[in-house]
Parts: sequence; structure tokens; C-alpha cells
Amino acid sequence: MLTVEKIGGTSMSQFDQVLKNIIIGNRKPGEYYNRVFVVSAYNNVTNWLLEHKKTKEPGIYSLFAEGKDYNAALAQLLDRLIAINESFVNIGLDLNVANHFIKTRILQTKNYLNSLADVLATGYIAKKDILLAAREILASIGEAHSAFNSVNILKNNNINAQFIDLCGFNDPEHLTIDQRIHNAFKGIDFSKVLCIATGYTKGTEGIMREFDRGYSEVTFSKIAVELKADEAIIHKEFHLSSADPKLVGVDKSIVVGFTNYNVADQLADIGMEAIHPKASKPLEIAGINIRIKNTFEPEHPGTLISKNYVSKESKIEIVTGSDKVTAIEVHDPFMVGEVGFDYSIMEYFKKYNISYILKSSNANSITTVIWEDEVYPELINDLQNRFHKVTVKNVAIVCALGTNIAKPGILAKAAQTLASNNINVESISQSLSQVSIQFVINREDYAKAIIVLNDALCVNG
Repeated sequence: MLTVEKIGGTSMSQFDQVLKNIIIGNRKPGEYYNRVFVVSAYNNVTNWLLEHKKTKEPGIYSLFAEGKDYNAALAQLLDRLIAINESFVNIGLDLNVANHFIKTRILQTKNYLNSLADVLATGYIAKKDILLAAREILASIGEAHSAFNSVNILKNNNINAQFIDLCGFNDPEHLTIDQRIHNAFKGIDFSKVLCIATGYTKGTEGIMREFDRGYSEVTFSKIAVELKADEAIIHKEFHLSSADPKLVGVDKSIVVGFTNYNVADQLADIGMEAIHPKASKPLEIAGINIRIKNTFEPEHPGTLISKNYVSKESKIEIVTGSDKVTAIEVHDPFMVGEVGFDYSIMEYFKKYNISYILKSSNANSITTVIWEDEVYPELINDLQNRFHKVTVKNVAIVCALGTNIAKPGILAKAAQTLASNNINVESISQSLSQVSIQFVINREDYAKAIIVLNDALCVNG
């Protein structure tokens, strides 16, 4: 049985636990193999390289894009990466070898960025293309660093490991992402070697162009499909649970044993990714199941995501959402009976490359919910200039998800639970597929809504 397994950045930063719980575990020396690991950069490294994923605090890429001193930032980054290296000496990292590798990679990056800056200064090439190339180069550093270190540690722990560097730093060949992955794994006997691959893959199409920060899961997915893996496993620092244990408490957060790709897509749509939706589709089509496991509870089977799973019992399995969203309502008396009126609204969302999370409508109003950081003044100004009345309100969205919730009374119970806790529903959405019920509520009620819905629908449902 061949598995392709992804390890996230938070887990990678605790590689002693990864080594103990995931790679070695209860296995005997000959049982370490028939596994390929795709690793993310250590925690925060990609934030330093690009920008902070949540706060948007600028990283080296932002400095380069703005023509600021990125060379000094690269030197600071190197110091940080060497400090990370020092933290792994006690589990077998050869510090001199590891430091030499990352120093060489940072020097190459500096030379590449300086060359790009020179080309950019000529004005002959579009700035957008130069910046995308810089973003690709910078993104690759983190995964190369963590993958190289991991192989070095494994070898020094008597495990036959191989570094699969998909970054293409010293490879001038113009290969697509799929071609590079195919070539990198050709001829490997997985029964005798444990492969550690970078989460970043260089390709002519540019993995950042379409997937941006979701690129490591795309690499993971493509490798699993290429190798026809029996199972694709994602190791995280938490279980996929009925609700966020930080909100509802560990004792009220139930691990989800089984779910399907449809529910995984619903989670991704509201930012609670089990896996990036563009990474999950190839796996779903190839018939490869995904297992989500907790790095720190290795004996737990985790959550199995498959294509056709449907719970025998009709119930809500997950309650989740976000309090970082905004509702935009367009009200226009000329909307009623007007064919394609919503298309005229969506044209503006497309103009600013905005995807909505929820849309609901009545005779003369259409409400859409989007991420609050995508509420651009230009978007609102365009809508106000075109339509009769536009209302913008910061809200929260809570979602009740399940593989089998097509049962009379589930929606009523969810709504009654909110009402009995004095939580007003501002807007609501449920499609015919009935895997998700979405409630738009006042932002200040978000935490309470998650707690009471989890208790009523998951714990006592």
C-alpha cells in the first residue's frame, strides 16, 4: 500500500513529534517505506517570504514589489532559518550541512531577485510578470529548507530517505508542473526509500498564478494522482471536528469519522479548508480517498473523506463559519420580473475578482456575503452608482453541514436553536443538494451561535 502524505507547517515546526508519531511510530525499521511525504515550510516562514496569510503584514515579496531593501530582509531571513536549524540538532540534523544548503539557496535567490530588479528597471517587460516570477522564487525557499532538513534528519536516524526537490532552482528545463513531478519520481523503488518532496513545484504555468498560497496541497494532490496512491493523508495539528474546540470546548468537539468531498468543498468555501478545493478535485476524480489525521494523536484513525460516503443517520456533522464576512444587499424596485438582473450585479464581482460565499434573493433584493477584506471601496461605489439602494453590513456566517441532512425538522431545529438563544437570522441559504445550511447573523453572536448549534445538532442531535 502506497500513501502520499502531507505535513503542514505547524507540525513541521515540531518535527521531533513528526519523527516520533508519523514517520517512526510503532513501525519496525523495514516498515518505514512505501510512503511519500510532501512538506510545507516551517511555521511562519512563508509569511516572512511573501506576506502574513491572515494579517497581510508584508514580507520580502512585498519589499521587492515596492522597490524597497529586500536584500537586508533576505539576510534577516537567513538568520531566522539558521535559528530554526539549530532547534533540530538534538534530533539528528547536521547543522553544518543544513546551514550550507540554506545559505546557498538564499544566495541564489538574492542573485535571481537582483537580476529581476534589473530587468524590471528597463521597462521592457510587464511588471506583473516579473513580480509573479519573484513570488514563485521566494515561495519555493521555505519548502526546500524544510524538505532538505527532514531528509538529513531521517538519514541520521538510519532511515533511507531521498530529497525530491521540485523547486527547479538549478534546472533550466521548461517543464510543466505535471512533467516535473513525473520526472522526479521516475524509477524510484518506494519499498526501499522514503521520499520527502517539496510542497512547491516549479512549472511553466506557475503554480502561484492559479493557486497562490494553496500550492503545497496542489503538489500533494498531483503527486498522489501521478503515483496512483492507495490513500492521500494530511497531517494537521488538530482533528476535523464537529466544531472548533477552542470555541465549544474539547469535551464538546466530536471528531468527524467519515465525510465526503462535497462537505469538504463546503468547508473550503467558508475558509475552513480540510483541503484546497482545486487540490481535492483530481483526487476525487481519481477515486483516491483523503484521510485527515492529528499529528499528535497518531493512533487515532482521523477523518476519511471519500467520494460517495453518506451517513446512514440523517444528522448535522459539522458546525462552522466565520465572523470575518460582510453582507452586501442590492435593493432595486426594477428587479422584480427582470430576467438576468442578478447577472448585472455579478459583473461587478467578476470585475474585482470576488467570489461570494452566499447569495439569497427575493422580489427586489439580492444579498451576497463576501470576505470583509474584499469589500473594496471601488466595488461599493460601482454598485451604488448603478442600483437604487446598496446596504453594506459586517456580519457573521454559521454553517451546519452533513452528508445526509435531507430530513424534515433539521432546518427547523437549527433555526429554533438560534431563536431560543436570542440570535436573529439576517439571511439564510440552502440548496437542493442539502449538505449545507447557511445562516447570516449579527457578528457579535458568532461564538454563541457555534456553541449552541454544536450542542443542539452535533452533541445532542
